[in-house]
Amino acid sequence: MIGRLRIPELLRETAFRRYWTGQTVSSLGDQVTLLVIPLIAVSALHADAAQMGYLAAAGYLPYLLLSLHAGSWADRSRRRRRVMIVTDLGRAAALLTVPIAWAAGLLTLFQLYAVVLAVGTLSVFFNVCNAPLFVALVPAEQYLSGNALINGSRAASYVVGPGLGGLMVQLLSAPVALVADALSFVASALFLQRISPEEPPPAEAGRGSTGEGLRWIRRSPVMRAALLGTATVNLFTFVLSALFVLYATRELGFSAGLLGAVLGAAAVGTLLGAALTGRLASRIGIGPAFLFGLVAFAAPLLLIPLAGGSRATAAALLFAAEFLSGIGMMALDISAGTIFAAFIPDALRSRVSGAYQAVNYGVRPLGSLLGGLLGSALGLRPALWIAAIGAIASGLWVVFSPIPRLRELPGQDGAVDPEDPADQEERLEHST
Repeated sequence: MIGRLRIPELLRETAFRRYWTGQTVSSLGDQVTLLVIPLIAVSALHADAAQMGYLAAAGYLPYLLLSLHAGSWADRSRRRRRVMIVTDLGRAAALLTVPIAWAAGLLTLFQLYAVVLAVGTLSVFFNVCNAPLFVALVPAEQYLSGNALINGSRAASYVVGPGLGGLMVQLLSAPVALVADALSFVASALFLQRISPEEPPPAEAGRGSTGEGLRWIRRSPVMRAALLGTATVNLFTFVLSALFVLYATRELGFSAGLLGAVLGAAAVGTLLGAALTGRLASRIGIGPAFLFGLVAFAAPLLLIPLAGGSRATAAALLFAAEFLSGIGMMALDISAGTIFAAFIPDALRSRVSGAYQAVNYGVRPLGSLLGGLLGSALGLRPALWIAAIGAIASGLWVVFSPIPRLRELPGQDGAVDPEDPADQEERLEHST
């Protein structure tokens, strides 16, 4: 009985447990692929810096180009879960072409670009369908718990995935290691096949429906501030990430092993953040938890350009920066997902999700490009100062918004009127 009480309530529900298990396995496979794909490009195909940049851009391009249209289509679909199953199997098939082509001696960089582009495209459709499925499985009063469980397993994959991927590369070779991620997508599809939640009814088609998600975000005081805050922090953290490895190795003299350990501190931080965010949000409120996550994600980044002195001192500062930032990132992700689940109307859920993805992912390659320009023009350390300060400034979008007043969430039956932003203000007043 005692052991049973320790199991989160949602995981006692068969449908959610299967959904969560599929998401967990898929997240672990994703972390393996994030390591293995670049290793294949470098070790098997001898890609140069420019080609590695093209490979990274191929993964983000579908989010920028397709998210709005995918969200509009998904809102009108009657079979969102089936779409997710098909996209899981499609991603598995795309990844499996890599070890097959490698074994036949036919693997090329162009095929790798095509595979990354295909996986990114299918992921866009999976994600916009995932938002309605989550609210179909999770009662409104458990949105926070559900998001904490999903993001907690994702945080665990950050810890385990890279090490597992490295081990598999050593034992099996990089192309063969991709089979693991392909199998994770198959597992996700099988778990999704075994649930049958009652999905929200499809929205009616209409003129201008593709842009309705962006228009709703613009009218919503909560979502508008959230998008501006997260897009800004993403822009500047990608400025930083574009320069981080070069800075750590060239200016601080870190070895590859020490650099890997520093980056691993972020994964441990995300795991702790996932465990603590539920308690934090219960104590201070979901809106303040969102603001805390945004600031706590960005503020520790100041320690990176501050790093100097002995190698031990520099390593300690970077460990602290990555660890603390990881805690903030998970607090931000969990609170954001919870707010979105409660505030977005079912009829617009996929369109808003697609619009949010288009902006939030679209700024990432821009941040990487800006990082390269700033690093070349000003030097690495000044560029990192700009990135850290810019990331912290993202909190200004939220501080002066209604989000800090949001203590509790409206129930699913009280979802806000997409045509009436004043309705959101009224509900925020009732939640304080």
